Amino acid sequence: MPPRKTVPFLTDPKGQEHRLVTEVVTIGRAVGNSIVITSKRVSREHARIHRQGQNWFLEDLRSSNGVFLNEERVLNSMRLRDGDRINIGDVDFIYHDPDTTNVDTPFPALEIDAAAGIVRVDRKSVPLSPKEYLLLTFLHEHGNQICSKDEIGRAVWPEYQTGGIYDYQIENLVRRLRTRLEPDAAEPQLLVTARGLGYKLMVKD
Repeated sequence: MPPRKTVPFLTDPKGQEHRLVTEVVTIGRAVGNSIVITSKRVSREHARIHRQGQNWFLEDLRSSNGVFLNEERVLNSMRLRDGDRINIGDVDFIYHDPDTTNVDTPFPALEIDAAAGIVRVDRKSVPLSPKEYLLLTFLHEHGNQICSKDEIGRAVWPEYQTGGIYDYQIENLVRRLRTRLEPDAAEPQLLVTARGLGYKLMVKD
């Protein structure tokens, strides 16, 4: 068994800890589960948390009411990170990883689901206005490359003739998008300014 301090665990609404000491932890209404929830909203075999290497993943076992991670329904196996909120039926669990400072990075994880028009930061949905979304997708297409204000203006405001967009409009849009994406908009990590040149979106390989 791993040392106690390195074992991830869940806390339930009562503050009880459920340590993940086996490779697979099942959650459901049936008594054979690792974590039993006696609720009619919970399926007999509702969810599973399993380990792959140094990471832990959450998946739905075809439950009736679904599994939610940070208010997003789990459709595929999803990696857990320290502080994640897991909803199963009418019970919320918080995932804790004591080794998070060693295995994780504070750099925000950006995900753009173009097919669904959904943007997530650290797996949490981020509502964007149409212009904010256009700006983000344009910068994402040119990830890690500096885009000038002229290029941004043409991409985000195609309805205007060249020169019809003012710098302050672009700067205000960038500012609003940062408040949506960045943990601290005053110290951006994703959408950074290349002084005198434009902006670029930092995309990790």
